[in-house]
Amino acid sequence: QVQLVESGGGLVQAGGSLRLSCAASGRTFSTYAMAWFRQAPGKEREFVTAVSRSGGSSSYADSVKGRFTISRDNGKNMVYLQMNSLKPEDTAVYYCAAGPNINTYSRSYRYWGQGTQVTVSS
Repeated sequence: QVQLVESGGGLVQAGGSLRLSCAASGRTFSTYAMAWFRQAPGKEREFVTAVSRSGGSSSYADSVKGRFTISRDNGKNMVYLQMNSLKPEDTAVYYCAAGPNINTYSRSYRYWGQGTQVTVSS
């Protein structure tokens, strides 16, 4: 079992940057692909990005390509989301998730964090 705790959210102006962190418990962290999803008010949860177990491959939603970067440190049981050039439409609760493989479908991920709020002002 894996427990996930996100941190690093906050309020930032458009064009600014934030770095989200996700701390994972358990000895099996490196056996999971890790992902970030987000959910804005009144909208469905959507895929943002995911990274493979080794960190060697990743996938991004078109809306964040070139602006967001996912990374992981298996030695520290951490996954990060560096968000640059933030836009008001990036405002959402951001969730960290763990699953068997990189996938854009939320149902593929078994473990979820509680989420961290990101608000981008215009």
